[in-house]
Amino acid sequence: MKIVLPVAGNGLRLRPYTENVPKCLLPVAGKTIIDWIVEDSLGLNPVETIFITGYKADAVDSFLKKRPSWGATRTVIQSNPQGLGEAVSLALPFVDDDEPLLIILGDTLFEADLSILNNMDENVLYTYKVEDPRRFGVAVTDSTGRISRLVEKPQEFVSDEAIVGIYYIKDSRVLKESLKYLMDNNIRTKNEFQLTDALEMMIEKGCKFRTAPVQKWLDCGLAETLLETNARVLNRNDNSATINIPGVKVIAPCYIGKNVKISNSTIGPNVAVGDGCVIENSTIADAVLWDGVKVESKTLNNVIVHE
Repeated sequence: MKIVLPVAGNGLRLRPYTENVPKCLLPVAGKTIIDWIVEDSLGLNPVETIFITGYKADAVDSFLKKRPSWGATRTVIQSNPQGLGEAVSLALPFVDDDEPLLIILGDTLFEADLSILNNMDENVLYTYKVEDPRRFGVAVTDSTGRISRLVEKPQEFVSDEAIVGIYYIKDSRVLKESLKYLMDNNIRTKNEFQLTDALEMMIEKGCKFRTAPVQKWLDCGLAETLLETNARVLNRNDNSATINIPGVKVIAPCYIGKNVKISNSTIGPNVAVGDGCVIENSTIADAVLWDGVKVESKTLNNVIVHE
């Protein structure tokens, strides 16, 4: 199996935090977004993980050199982004026709059982049940549990299973053919080559798809949702019990990075503190502090501090 992670986006909705850092490298709960995604997928023992980069591509290249434990990795630049379909197509020359492929979008976190894919003989789209399907692309299933069609933002109810951005493709050859057909014939939706259109073509050709559930689907696309995700993921990386400093109160869950100096302060709940931070005479809750931040005599709540 090979894994493809499209991370080329410029993260405009997360400015100013993405002015110098690609969105996938933003810190959440003591790790980067991409750390969480890749580490959750390593149990599948991928032959290679392919990153589709674009904005701040050099930063991703440098970051991957610090992650030798991830095994074989490759970056492919999407120099002129024209949709997710085009992004995925750039990885396909490095995927054999009979080689399973797992595509994971690099802007959301999730909790899901990926281990089922080790013995899966069909294509799988992971989904999450939502209250208002009109905001999402959804998978419509038949009586056998297989996907019969995909519908983008249905205004009338057809399904509440939203497609979350985790796609397991067993029929890699047919995906290649479908994306090539879209691009050769300049078939676009909203002026972009859409992966969903290729998947719909695969279904029409008889490829079997079914859904698998995610237990949590966590957005990192806006500052407020990134903070919400930080709070929900921190319990997986909470080291607050290891902090014992006189005059310092740490309220779980929190992550405190390396070489952090804290004095006369209250930290937490839901705070991630990056490496090398200095915090003095302050109260901080529901926050993310990047590496090297200094906070002195402040009360911070529901903020991202990046300098």
